[in-house]
Amino acid sequence: MALDLDSVRKSILSVVYEYLGRTGVLFMEFLGNCVIALLILIIGLKLSNYVVKLCKRVFERSKMDLMIQTFLLSCMRIGLKILVVFIAVQQVGVQASSIIAVIGSAGLAVGLSLQGSLSNIAGGVILLVVKPFQVGDYILEESSGKEGTVQSIGIMYTKLSSMDNKAILIPNGNLSNASITNVTNQDKRRVDLLVGIEYSEDIKKVKEILSEVIESEPVLLKEDPVKVYVSDFRESCIDIGIRYWVRTEDYWESRWRVLEKIKYAFDEAGVTIPFNQIDVNVISHQ
Repeated sequence: MALDLDSVRKSILSVVYEYLGRTGVLFMEFLGNCVIALLILIIGLKLSNYVVKLCKRVFERSKMDLMIQTFLLSCMRIGLKILVVFIAVQQVGVQASSIIAVIGSAGLAVGLSLQGSLSNIAGGVILLVVKPFQVGDYILEESSGKEGTVQSIGIMYTKLSSMDNKAILIPNGNLSNASITNVTNQDKRRVDLLVGIEYSEDIKKVKEILSEVIESEPVLLKEDPVKVYVSDFRESCIDIGIRYWVRTEDYWESRWRVLEKIKYAFDEAGVTIPFNQIDVNVISHQ
């Protein structure tokens, strides 16, 4: 039987064309899914930002605590972005079960390697529940000595603003496990001062001068007692203690002003504030 080369050639070409046609269709479908996934990413991320802004307005109108607002908005912002990426990847053709399995395995590995970060997230939740401070409070973190005004409380870090306007980020895990001093939690603060005088001075006279200085302080809270007392006998001076109360926001200005007034009053009354002195003796060999 003679081999018909022309028919064989046509058969081979038809198979090749059919294969290329199927491959082209699959490629076009994949390309179309990639375009749709890209659109989902672009539109989804914009929509997630819009939803976060909308929720922020709702939280502000509902007068929700500012700490809870910032924490919830941070969680929502991250969660919505993860959801958009999940939908986009699924559009490309990756099965949801495969994504969940990969995320679970990756989550276990990441969780073991990022235990500190997870403790920061847990610390943020603890701070929201316990509420040792709020946004706007001035706090001091005892273990590191960092201090400043609380600006925001995120998922992992709390942002402070120092007195000289430096941004300080403290891990939430550290804050939840450390001693925290909330300086501005109360409406009023007591000002404690110590003034040293020489042993030759009249204590009664000095106490009268100090009492007059404190009573003339414009931000003094009159309803709270003023104490002027002998605190301690030291090697080179007598320590006179002063205690009075002011509003929390007036603390530093009042403290600085009273110290300056005490110096002027002592100079006018001739009261000496002792200070360290060095006697230098020059010995001549002549």
